[in-house]
Amino acid sequence: MTEAFVKLENVKTHFPIYKGLFIQKQVGAVKAVDGVNLTLRKGETLGLVGESGCGKTTLGRTIMQLVYATKGKIVLEDKILNELDRKKLKKARKDFQIIFQDPYASLNPRMTVFDMLAEPLIVHNIVPKEEIESEVSRLMKLVGLAPRFIRKYPHEFSGGQRQRIAIARAIAVRPKLIIADEAVSALDVSIQSQILNLMMELKQKLDLTMVFISHDLSVVRFVSDRIAIMYLGKIVELGETEKVFLNPLHPYTQALLSAIPVPDPNKEKQRERILLEGDPPSPINPPSGCAFAPRCPIGDADCTKAFPDYVEKESDHKAACFKI
Repeated sequence: MTEAFVKLENVKTHFPIYKGLFIQKQVGAVKAVDGVNLTLRKGETLGLVGESGCGKTTLGRTIMQLVYATKGKIVLEDKILNELDRKKLKKARKDFQIIFQDPYASLNPRMTVFDMLAEPLIVHNIVPKEEIESEVSRLMKLVGLAPRFIRKYPHEFSGGQRQRIAIARAIAVRPKLIIADEAVSALDVSIQSQILNLMMELKQKLDLTMVFISHDLSVVRFVSDRIAIMYLGKIVELGETEKVFLNPLHPYTQALLSAIPVPDPNKEKQRERILLEGDPPSPINPPSGCAFAPRCPIGDADCTKAFPDYVEKESDHKAACFKI
């Protein structure tokens, strides 16, 4: 079995809600991530999937320590990230980096490409000062851009080129873990495949471990070794990519997969869609038991009593559901 690299142990990320004009009192919390247990293997790509508001981006940012966990442990190799002090965390940050959804928003418009790529090299002392320019040029070539562009600003590039620069910045410090948060969803479809191929190529070349967050199941199937399905702050199904696609266990996963369009118009008309009734419950006041129970086509009263244990139906494929 591949070596365990990242471990999440009962991770919860709650955002407090305060009320009051002069004396503010906490009256509740948004339970964005609510008890996630997950193991990420070294060298794999884990796809994190779910509809908008399920907590997948918050989970990615919690791993990155951009948002702090309310409870639980986030372990990277031998380090418990959410227990490190500020100095140790800064030193550890070169081991894990993030690629954001919108490259235009994540790149500083007042900095040239050279400045943006040189900054992490200087902060983390990756190469000697006299080698910084050659290292920046190497990074540009690595992501498919000409080194002559290093004195340009972000607004002078296309969306795909800006995302290549964001990827170059992420790999500049030679990380071990990359969180890709909707890294291609803001790009044209024609450019998406180029960026996905680049990321897969860099993953192999640089021996990266990756968490790929997306709502696009077709993209996730293309890049991921395993898939975690998330609903209202919890992982409801986890397994090898093809096992999840060919034999979805959880009713929510089945509904998601039924929404994938089929390119053949005749088959599209004939295929069965699973339409879920109602809206997702509020993360401020989630229902008791299984959060999916109010919308589940096969749920009953038993589903509201407790959150189900994970059932492993086949090797490396499990789901949290009373009815499987």
